[in-house]
Amino acid sequence: MMMRILPAVALAFGLLMSGPAPASEERAAQIEALLEALDLEQTVEIMEAEGLRYGAQVLRDFAPDADLDSWNATVARIYDSARMSALVRAEFATGMEGVETAPLTAFFSSDVGARIIALELAARRGFMQDGMEEAAQAALGQAEADKLPILEQIDALISDSDLIERNVMGSLNSNLMFYRGLMDGGASELGEADILADVWSQEGAVRTETEIWLRGFLLIAYQPLSAQDLEAYGALYRSVEGRGLNAALFGAFNQMYEELSYLLGRAVAERMMSAPL
Repeated sequence: MMMRILPAVALAFGLLMSGPAPASEERAAQIEALLEALDLEQTVEIMEAEGLRYGAQVLRDFAPDADLDSWNATVARIYDSARMSALVRAEFATGMEGVETAPLTAFFSSDVGARIIALELAARRGFMQDGMEEAAQAALGQAEADKLPILEQIDALISDSDLIERNVMGSLNSNLMFYRGLMDGGASELGEADILADVWSQEGAVRTETEIWLRGFLLIAYQPLSAQDLEAYGALYRSVEGRGLNAALFGAFNQMYEELSYLLGRAVAERMMSAPL
């Protein structure tokens, strides 16, 4: 949930095959079917676009005099959807060890589950448009004033799935990896202890920003849903399988973001070190 996250691998059985496919092949097919239901490919494509926008912002902040075309090409190589998908697939399969996929795939393949995925992806695309986040916060403020019942369900989803803490930790770890990239690239004189202290000093601000952003995002995404559909979604994530899925998704995407953040930090360091004095 939130990082919402492939074409299913069809197992072909020849006429001469006797007995079931090896367990590893069966499990791979189950994971692929689940990832297809979760629409990982579109999620990664959106994250790729987000990364390209973020990369442009980073250049303005750290190396505004660097060549823009060259930088954009570098960022595009880092935030490559095929590479991102491969990173997520590998980590997700590991994170899902021991988790039953059948009820998860059944839910996200259903009309309700597919609609939820589509709404989350549409909201994420929308948030890349200028002014959309501000509009979401305005909508959240109005919903709070009107005491809309959907907010209770959204807050329950956030609490049950520990979304604030997971997103905060993911953001801080990504920031840490970015600074390590700067340090390893020779563009920062800070030591590891200094970097850790600086990153942890951001924790309060990141937590507040995450809570505000997340509630606004989920309101925009889930407003079209009925209370019954949203309750069914919450129940899924309160189940053993849902909790396993939640942990696996965050583990996979956080790992991806950490690697990309490090590479981005190294790329920024190269630009900073090559800039004319």
